[in-house]
Amino acid sequence: MIDLTPRQTDILKKIIQEYTEAGEPVGSEILDKKYNLGVCPATVRNEMVELAKKGYLKKSHFSSGRIPTADAFRFYIKNLMEEKELSTAEEVSTKSDIWDYRNELHRLLQNSTRLLAKRTNMLAVSSTNLGDIYYYGINNFLRQREFWDLDIACDFLERLDETSFFKEILDEFKRLENEIIFFLGEKDLKDNTLENCATVFGEFEGQSLKGIIGVMGPKRMHYDVVIPNVKYLTGLIESMVIEQGL
Repeated sequence: MIDLTPRQTDILKKIIQEYTEAGEPVGSEILDKKYNLGVCPATVRNEMVELAKKGYLKKSHFSSGRIPTADAFRFYIKNLMEEKELSTAEEVSTKSDIWDYRNELHRLLQNSTRLLAKRTNMLAVSSTNLGDIYYYGINNFLRQREFWDLDIACDFLERLDETSFFKEILDEFKRLENEIIFFLGEKDLKDNTLENCATVFGEFEGQSLKGIIGVMGPKRMHYDVVIPNVKYLTGLIESMVIEQGL
């Protein structure tokens, strides 16, 4: 759905950047003060109206600002985002942190999940087609303002007890054959209370073992940091799983 003008694309990118950092609805006044858009506030407001009509922004119930939709984040991830590549030192450190557990699947996934939570400051989760589920970083999860609402937090965290949820993600990898799978907002997560929530997962696969590792959190997560960490860790786990003959 690439139907945006260059100006609308630029404004949408700035809105997503601002919303990701602040977690608050974004108004034209904030954009005008913080970003050099090269147009007057009235023009920004008009473009934001057009972005809303196209399904990329929605109005907040509590302010005059706008919030990026799941479609906006999909557009951003696919077309605008620049991944922050891991440095050689970060790659070496990641491999070193899990290397000693390469011959014991349970400890490998347990420590990989812990490491991903630390690297992303998110709730990290891994699961296999054997039904195992590992998670780490509940404290990271609860620090996000989206989950200060207890009902939303409990609703989303219930997924950690649902093997069917992780099987659905594995099935999605089989269907799409993508390197990374995103579940964004209420449509993907099949729950209208989870509009501001998201997941990012990568898949690892051996001879008979299949699994996923990724993060669960707010839709406004730092995808440019999360995605390269998920990709690299997924690749490491897969190489170790294949080496074990699993």
